[in-house]
Amino acid sequence: MINKKVANVEDALKGVTDNITCMVGGFGLSGIPENAIAQLVKLGVKGLTCISNNAGVDDFGLGLLLQKHQIKKMISSYVGENDEFERQMLSGELDVELIPQGTLAERCRAAQAGFPAIYTPAGYGTEVAEGKETREFDGKMYVLEHAFKADFAFVKAWKGDAVGNLVFKGTARNFNPVMCGAAKITVAEVEELVPLGTLDPNQIHIPGIFVQRIFQGKNYEKRIEQRTVRARN
Repeated sequence: MINKKVANVEDALKGVTDNITCMVGGFGLSGIPENAIAQLVKLGVKGLTCISNNAGVDDFGLGLLLQKHQIKKMISSYVGENDEFERQMLSGELDVELIPQGTLAERCRAAQAGFPAIYTPAGYGTEVAEGKETREFDGKMYVLEHAFKADFAFVKAWKGDAVGNLVFKGTARNFNPVMCGAAKITVAEVEELVPLGTLDPNQIHIPGIFVQRIFQGKNYEKRIEQRTVRARN
């Protein structure tokens, strides 16, 4: 077995340069690779194309990269809670490609599986389908969508081992699994890096073959975008 464990986030992100395309896991602020994002900010790389469901909030997640204008293009499903994302999009500072959420997930999954493209009914007859090949199957129209091509995928899991086997927890099992193996290099950060053989094979969500580098993250904040509580009775 190949040991994919690296000492820290600095080693995990070796080879990251300006103008790369990267996938970033998570949904809202749930399951985002906090350490990898912080290191991207620290490296100061520019011209990034980011494939992610959304862009976090103004002062956290991918919002930190937007603040420093390190991202040139966002490929996402929605603007979400990020005012700076919205401002840059409306001002033309940021190139934005908005994609139906299911299509975004399936284009990641297609890249993971080695498929060049998929057909989906989502977006047919709308601006989403403009300029794209369409085809009828069983009386229903579909749009051809190409698999993503990315240099790096940055994902976050609950537990992992040295060969890259991953277990996700709760809602953090969102875009992270479909991004594993969907890029040339998948970097996984985990809350717990456990000894080989510790994980129950029946509970592993992503096998190590989809991961090239793994490290144990630290200082996770796990923020909540909109915290709602009930009034005390």
